[in-house]
Amino acid sequence: MVKRTGGARRKTRNKFSKNIREKGKISLRKYFQEFKEGEKVLLKVEPSIQKGVYFRRFHSKIGVVKGKKGNCYTVSINDMKKGKQKTLMIHPVHLRKV
Repeated sequence: MVKRTGGARRKTRNKFSKNIREKGKISLRKYFQEFKEGEKVLLKVEPSIQKGVYFRRFHSKIGVVKGKKGNCYTVSINDMKKGKQKTLMIHPVHLRKV
């Protein structure tokens, strides 16, 4: 059996990197932002915070908030590659309102 090289964040140097002007601490307002059920959100990774990050294939997709579990939100996404609905658990720092 072949062992897989790398983890979930492999090949993401450019995709998950920040602009030089955006580097540094993030605001608490962004960290603790609230979303309502049924609201549309854009998935955009905040690279300085690693918890609650989704898989790289879903980067810059638009999804719908289905609910909340703990600090994270359940977001439903149409995965065009697989042709079905996916539900992801995402920390609010990686979400933006559309």
